[in-house]
Amino acid sequence: VQLAESGGGLVQPGGSLRLSCAASGFTFSSYRMYWYRQAPGKERELVASISRFGGSTDYADAVKGRFTISRDNAKNTFFLQMNSLKSEDTAVYYCTSVLATGTYWGQGTQVTVSS
Repeated sequence: VQLAESGGGLVQPGGSLRLSCAASGFTFSSYRMYWYRQAPGKERELVASISRFGGSTDYADAVKGRFTISRDNAKNTFFLQMNSLKSEDTAVYYCTSVLATGTYWGQGTQVTVSS
């Protein structure tokens, strides 16, 4: 199982970023997928999740209305569109899959929101 995030970077408050996670080594369309984040000095937290075919999504209260999770099963990839970014969104963002064989994490991508 491999998960590879991309799309992080430095953005000003109010800006947008789109994170991508490319998955391989398992049947991507069979699993709910997750985005987590970890800010400096804080515990890792769940940001959003999406069902196998995208019909059901869930968001942390802190990002509702600003972030959108989506997926493209044909490309084994899922996304996190982040709008109206705030300084408190600064964190390392991880994509995650929970399979029968365990929980798998990408290497993370840094998102920094600063003027």
